[in-house]
Formats: sequence, C-alpha cells, structure tokens
Amino acid sequence: MPELPEVETVVRGLRAIVIGKTIANVSLNAPKTSLVVSKSLRPLSFKSALIGRTIQSVSRRGKNIIIALSGNLTLWVHLKMTGQFHWLDAAVRPDKHDLVMIRFAGDSKHELRFHDYRRFGRLRIFRESELAKQKGLGDLGPEPLEISPSEFVKLCYRRSRQIKQALLDQTFIAGIGNIYADESLYAARIHPRKLTTAISRGKLIELHGHIRRLMKRAIALMGTSVDTYAGVNGEPGAFQKYLKVYGEEGNRCARCGHVIVREKIGSRSAHYCPNCQRRPK
Repeated sequence: MPELPEVETVVRGLRAIVIGKTIANVSLNAPKTSLVVSKSLRPLSFKSALIGRTIQSVSRRGKNIIIALSGNLTLWVHLKMTGQFHWLDAAVRPDKHDLVMIRFAGDSKHELRFHDYRRFGRLRIFRESELAKQKGLGDLGPEPLEISPSEFVKLCYRRSRQIKQALLDQTFIAGIGNIYADESLYAARIHPRKLTTAISRGKLIELHGHIRRLMKRAIALMGTSVDTYAGVNGEPGAFQKYLKVYGEEGNRCARCGHVIVREKIGSRSAHYCPNCQRRPK
C-alpha cells in the first residue's frame, strides 16, 4: 500500500496538473463499492456530483488524498493497495483497470484516470463540512512530519503496545506503513516487538528523527516502488534502492552481517536484523 511519501508524491503531481481545471466529463468503470456519494448529496450520482466542478486544491492527510472542489464539495481518495492516478493522452485506449476517467474543459487531448487492478481503492464525495466526521479521516492521528519529538514521546507513553503495531495504527500516527516502520525501527536499532513504554525517551526521540529523515528522503526520491506504485506521470519512485531491511529477508545486514529476518507480528510482517535489533526479554 502506498504510504505517506508515495501519496505525497501523487498529491504534488496532481497539484501541478489539475488545480484550476473544471471537470467536463466523467466516465466510470468501477465497482459500486469503490465509489461513494454522501447521503446529503443524493440524488446526485458520483458522475453528476463531479461534472462542472472546478478543482481548487489537492492536499494529503495521512495516506488520503483530499481534492477540494467548487461548491464546498470534496473528492476524498484512498489508493489502498494498487490505486494510481495517470495523466494520459486521451487517445490512449482505456484498459479494464481504468476505473474512473476525467476530462477537463478546454483540454480534449488529455485525461486523468484512476487505475486500480485490485479494485480496492476508494473515491468518495462529501460536503466539506462532513469530512471531519468520517471514520478513516476524522480519527487519524498526528502527521509524522509535523509532530514534535516531545509530542511523539508522550504519544508512545500514553499506552503500552508493541512499537511496530503502534506505528502502523493510523489513529496513533497517520501515514506510516510497513516500509517506513521497518526502516525507521532498523535505523534506531529497536526491535519491532519492543513495548512503547519500555523504550527510553532518548531512543524514542531518535526514532522520531529517523522517521522524519527517511520520509523526507523518500519524498525527494518520489517514493518507494516495490510493487505497482508510480507517480502521476508514470515514473516509479527510487527509494527502494536504499531499503535496508524491508523486503530484504535472507540477505545480510549491511551494518553487522547477520541475516535479515521476516516475522509476522499481529496480522502484518516485520523485517529486522535480530542482531542490531535485539528481541526484548
């Protein structure tokens, strides 16, 4: 699933292309579960709610893309596992995984397409005033690039739980997934099973710094492409070249030479070096 750096890259790509453009036409090839329109907007359909709206801004909250439209409406997008936005020549024939196709007034040559071969992505239209009440958006934790070191420490000490599971909880902190949790914990030499309340203040501050550093570098490199992720222009990210543990199980740790392992923690996998990141007693 695209994480904060990948979603931020998509947001920046969309900003450069669609802000100020008015939606002229929408074609749909998506399952009903992928498209949601607020009950307050009915009988408007997903298509009719978009046509004629001007895109005013594109922003990110956690792993969510927030597209503000004229008329105080918002298109809220979650890419889930394989969702992508593509800005394409309109003459390129859509394939079966192009679920939403948007054309803009005054531009007959291009089309913005939402492509999702696993069809788990979600596109939802709400009134701007309704967004803060929506589960999955209104209940998100703080942004990792905005929370201060002291606030991060307080957050970790608020409840005792395994640090890897805490970092993946979007209500705890928003935008971190498996890739950046594993890489940050490795950089800080913290075992993913270590309890948040058993980690020293200094070590948590160090972890906070690594999270920020790695995410900023990943954004600069347009994210991590380990599956299907690509930016709006179709270009893959480059941060995968610098991964130390994620996806590296069976390979040697670059720091100490021990073999990187992959272990299931809860319902998710964790990648770590058992020598650099000692298991808690």
